Amino acid sequence: MEVADLGCGDVCLLAILKYQKCIEELVGVDINEGRLKWSGSRLSPCVGDHLDPRELDLAITLYHGSVLEKDCRLLGFDLAACIELIEHFDSEDLAKFPEVVFGYMSPAMIVISTPNSEFNSLFPCAVFRDSDHKFEWSRVQFQTWALDVASRYSYSVEFTGVGEPPTGAEDVGYCTQIGVFRKKAEAAGLADLEHHGEHVYEVVYTTSYPSLQQINYRRRVVIYLVYREVSRLRQKYQVGLRQHELEPEFVDPGNQTGKFTPDLPVPVLTEDDKAMEMAPQPFCIEDKFYVPLQRIIAYPRLGHLCGNVEKLREFLGDVIELNCDGSAVKVDLNDCSDF
Repeated sequence: MEVADLGCGDVCLLAILKYQKCIEELVGVDINEGRLKWSGSRLSPCVGDHLDPRELDLAITLYHGSVLEKDCRLLGFDLAACIELIEHFDSEDLAKFPEVVFGYMSPAMIVISTPNSEFNSLFPCAVFRDSDHKFEWSRVQFQTWALDVASRYSYSVEFTGVGEPPTGAEDVGYCTQIGVFRKKAEAAGLADLEHHGEHVYEVVYTTSYPSLQQINYRRRVVIYLVYREVSRLRQKYQVGLRQHELEPEFVDPGNQTGKFTPDLPVPVLTEDDKAMEMAPQPFCIEDKFYVPLQRIIAYPRLGHLCGNVEKLREFLGDVIELNCDGSAVKVDLNDCSDF
């Protein structure tokens, strides 16, 4: 999913959206270059992002430029947000805005918020909420404008808002009114051909996040999960051995193969647990403990990351020791220093 924040300001919205797992590209555009440069660091990956990579790639770019200019890098996004933006336009700029955003950029969804002037009566001595506002609309004014724009560019629109009024003043509506526009069909004349190659915005900041789509991070996570699962199974096996040593009368004389036979109480099993129980069991030969790769791949997340045993074996490479035929992870039963 691609999301653009037009008039992104101090990138507060982008800093929230970067945690949404479905988003693969975030773009911010603002006319204040200095604020963008100062705010960019808020969007950088942190240590936790490297330790626990996202499922999907994420690229973030901040552009210095006006949302009233046409840049082909903003074409066809899934969502464009214009939060508290349009009230900063004079009448000439406001007339340009729909043609650029709805007609040229043509995202699948557009969310526009603007102050509701009817709510201002609840503020002491308030005319406009910001000295830079050129207008503040009532609900009827905003809805009239939004319905007209939606009709011209083949969008539908629904109205909502944030900031409920206090008891007794419900008639003033939300503090901030919001229009949610959804494209009904491809708008005619998406953009003139000569515009498709134009890059008018200046890149101020860009970064990308580690993800499981990147083979080095996927391999690192797979190896960590295998270490953890093998260590857990080995510890469980050792607990079983110690329990048998303390209570020899309960040792099954028919189990002389060293097969993994947990004696701990078994909880109610989920479907994933049942799949694990059906997988080949770990076993021990002398002082070596073996965990079949077929069992490891049955672990849900490892199955998701690897897909099959061959890919799991490829990820493990020469980092984790396997048995002779490569069918199981091989570790010392009593020496934990190998992990």
